[in-house]
Amino acid sequence: MSNIASLAPAAASPSWSPAPPLTEAALCRWLGAAAPGDTITYFRGTLARSLCPQLALLDKAERVALTQLASRAWMLCEQGLAHLVQRRRGVEDFEYLLIARRRPRRSGTSLLPQILVEAA
Repeated sequence: MSNIASLAPAAASPSWSPAPPLTEAALCRWLGAAAPGDTITYFRGTLARSLCPQLALLDKAERVALTQLASRAWMLCEQGLAHLVQRRRGVEDFEYLLIARRRPRRSGTSLLPQILVEAA
């Protein structure tokens, strides 16, 4: 199982900079190429608090992008393409994971091309 996440190297490393936030389209592309059991961290923090406009933890554009990303992750889970897992890292620090599931065998067309088009 591979774990694709933006993990920071030791704090002493002067060249480290945080990875850009994951986009909805990038999440769908990752899932299209993922093997069953592959894992990606799609958010780290407190999702509900970050999405709350009254707390203003994120600006509006970041909040909208995060809402779309979280909604897409939920939809992928509902369609049976992934599992959603939350891992507690500390006080108000959670890692939100999407784990690729085995592709359902269907006689119809694949859902992934349609999902990629929707996310783009």
